[in-house]
Amino acid sequence: MTTTATAAPTCVVFDLEPAARRLDRLLDGVTDADLEAATPCEEFTVRDLLAHLVDLTAAFRDAARKRPGSEPGLPRTPAPPVLPGSWRWLLPQQLAALVDAWHQRDSWAGETAVGGTVVPAGVAAQIALDELVLHGWDLARATGQTFACDRSSLQVVYALLAPEADNPARAPMFGPVVDVPDGSSFLDRVVGLGGRDPRWSSRAAERHTR
Repeated sequence: MTTTATAAPTCVVFDLEPAARRLDRLLDGVTDADLEAATPCEEFTVRDLLAHLVDLTAAFRDAARKRPGSEPGLPRTPAPPVLPGSWRWLLPQQLAALVDAWHQRDSWAGETAVGGTVVPAGVAAQIALDELVLHGWDLARATGQTFACDRSSLQVVYALLAPEADNPARAPMFGPVVDVPDGSSFLDRVVGLGGRDPRWSSRAAERHTR
């Protein structure tokens, strides 16, 4: 059930757990050989993407807790983050902590800070879900895994991205909109709004599917 957030009437309280669980399952399919593979994010290899996920899960966990920190998840910096050697243990733990933090009702009240920017807490949660969904898709495509997303999560991400589609001042985190053919799936439409080409594939993906 969704309820209106007290601090941001246009946002609803939603659950990040389905997207976090999906991403957690994808981690099991990442091999050491995949780490240097390209991803749909041009500036990231799989290694860089995983390091970014480590950073952003901590940043948005702390945003839910209203605890200021280094907030490395946003905005993206030119230098790629460094993937810790413990990522296979650390990232699932941080995904679980992120979900738990946003399960607390107080996390949705008022404002919070992410990447040095103060935003309504509900908007921070939307951005967090956007990161989980789009980077989950990135990781699946880069490593040759199947990606499916629940419609509720896609609707939240779509609501965040769609109003920005015609905005020439779109924030760099979203990237230019990629047009998709008429009749494309809802997932492909969201992926296009997120600046990805739904047809993207990598050599690592081809290796997995042979």
